Amino acid sequence: MDKSVNTLNNEHQVCWPERLSYGASNFACCLSFGLIGNFLMYFYTDAYGIYAAAVGTLFLVARVIDAFNGPFWGILIDHTHTRWGKSRPYWLWFSIPYSIFCVLVFTTPHLNLGGKILWAYITYIGVDVLYSGVNIPLTSILPNLTSNANERVTLSTISALFATAGSTLISVIALPLVKAFGQGNNQKGFFWLGLILAFLSCIILLNAFFNTRERVQSVAERRSLPIKTSLKALKGNWPWAIIVFIDFVYWIGMQTRNQVTVYFFKYNMHAAWLTSIMLGLGLFGSITVAVTPWFSKRIGKRNTMMVGWLVSIAGQLVMWVGAKVQNVPIIIAANIIVNLGLGFISGLIAVMLADAVDYGEWKNGVRAEGIITAFSSFGAQLGMGLGGAITGWVLALGGYVANQAQTRNYLELRLDSNHGVRPFRNCPALLPR
Repeated sequence: MDKSVNTLNNEHQVCWPERLSYGASNFACCLSFGLIGNFLMYFYTDAYGIYAAAVGTLFLVARVIDAFNGPFWGILIDHTHTRWGKSRPYWLWFSIPYSIFCVLVFTTPHLNLGGKILWAYITYIGVDVLYSGVNIPLTSILPNLTSNANERVTLSTISALFATAGSTLISVIALPLVKAFGQGNNQKGFFWLGLILAFLSCIILLNAFFNTRERVQSVAERRSLPIKTSLKALKGNWPWAIIVFIDFVYWIGMQTRNQVTVYFFKYNMHAAWLTSIMLGLGLFGSITVAVTPWFSKRIGKRNTMMVGWLVSIAGQLVMWVGAKVQNVPIIIAANIIVNLGLGFISGLIAVMLADAVDYGEWKNGVRAEGIITAFSSFGAQLGMGLGGAITGWVLALGGYVANQAQTRNYLELRLDSNHGVRPFRNCPALLPR
């Protein structure tokens, strides 16, 4: 049996090479799927020629599939018992298939519009399902890496720092590299960037498999849990329910903000080059992620997360003012404030979910990391999907036409003449022609 399977011990510590390997796996996920999450809608509408409404519907359909996709992976993890552990093997088994679909989703075969939409459905849903296969284990493995509460906060913080680095890096380099690789052909540019990121992500995920160990497993965990038994871990588990809701709200906001950014600066501000700078401000979130353990020890995890929400909401209100007057310095300052608040939230989601695993075991006598983390992943992906769908539908409702100047619309003119109201006068890119 693998030496990673040991007895429960509150003093389990994780060495730095293992900490870095674990954190880097989140970097890989955020690097490759960050390109998809932040820029796939832009790629579909402005590079591949698919209507915004069709893209928004695709994102929603993918989330419906996630209603089964997330729990499927969770149940699979709870039924997995190998010499490598329960969660680790998924990085070995699915890192290569996931990477292949990361390339396919940015591949542009010459098809009619219906064929393009079908291709988008197949490749996007495929990469989405496989992303769950490598990302859910990233969270489900945390309670098995160590049973030490402080060590879990440390691991979660390291992972969140890597995630912020990955998300920020791809936000900054994506469009410049697409331009460099494509030389005026965005389809080609996105393909080569997707290929490079897929290769790097595959190597990093395999490294995480080889350099992490699952230490914390009880004798009962070495037997497969029936689905009915696994679901008992959710009964009365209010910490789990709250963190799933937080994950959902966090990602619906993040996805909407990130996807709208490229359209806003390209069409409203006529300065597409600002997109990379604005998304790159996510790096400020690493500051609060780094100090999250310190705050958590002094005011508690719950209060630290509440501070994060209050700061991010305040920053979003300032951003609304900046967008209203189209003032770049105000928008930059607001972005920094928002990302500082989000750093506290992202730094605690995984560790609080690990605590929910322990709570479920204490309350119901069932330790089911897979099913608990899978439903959290479903909440996150549902938020991402709805955020993407909302963006697509709003663009479609506004009569968005890719790569053309967006003009004021009939509805706005009617509001002007009938009521003297111009609610969208500073957002012409989101309005019908």
